[in-house]
Amino acid sequence: MLFRYVWLLLLLLYCALIYYLSNQSTLPVPMVFNMQDKWIHAAAYAVMAFLFWQVGKIWMLQAGLKHWNILAVIAVLFCSLYGMTDEWHQSFVAGRDASVFDWLADTVGALLMIIILRKREFASVS
Repeated sequence: MLFRYVWLLLLLLYCALIYYLSNQSTLPVPMVFNMQDKWIHAAAYAVMAFLFWQVGKIWMLQAGLKHWNILAVIAVLFCSLYGMTDEWHQSFVAGRDASVFDWLADTVGALLMIIILRKREFASVS
């Protein structure tokens, strides 16, 4: 039971961290290769998707449910909507701008993580 709240707290803290970083005019990340920012976005939202999956999985198991496909869709939607609102938020921060390509990278990162987690769940059931 306690794990449910630990994972939920981690998810909320992670969302707050993303908000905090998005609120900065610049981030001290050296540019190493082309399209690096898209990979960073994808990785960040893959982590968010992982945390959301853990929260949802525990809640579903405690309720006696195993609707992994529904959890997968909700997790990707949550991450995608958070990414969309994050990009909108950045449009109001001096030195930052909103980018549909950043939002797409957020969504793709979350989707890829959920595909991996969903396949892992399916493999453990078989």
